[in-house]
Amino acid sequence: MFLKCWIIICCVFLIKTGNAQSTKQVIDLMKEQEKAWNEGNIEGFMKYYWKSDSLKFIGSKGITYGWEKTLKNYKKSYPNVEAMGKLRFSILECTQLGKRAIYVIGKWELAKEKPSGGHFTLLWKRIDGKWVIVSDHTS
Repeated sequence: MFLKCWIIICCVFLIKTGNAQSTKQVIDLMKEQEKAWNEGNIEGFMKYYWKSDSLKFIGSKGITYGWEKTLKNYKKSYPNVEAMGKLRFSILECTQLGKRAIYVIGKWELAKEKPSGGHFTLLWKRIDGKWVIVSDHTS
């Protein structure tokens, strides 16, 4: 009986530790994403999105499907470094939904001549050994 309890406790600990490592990885990737944006590198910012036609970006104009279309929209909305400003993410919640899915809620702020900001909900999935954003709802 003691051995069974010990095994269960160890498994729960390992799962929790694994979850903490995965959420930390995603938060670290978001810091890298923020850095790429602040260097004026939209392609570097986009490397954390799933490079697939199934990527979903939900914004004020509706849903955009696909990595290429999302990149095109970012470039249209932010044509230069001045328009991009300096990005800052604030993570409000980061929850692991399973071994291969993490849900992130947060705030974004752009410091520039006319500051802007809002909230986001991201669904990160582990695909081919990498964490990528598969759905982004930003307001």
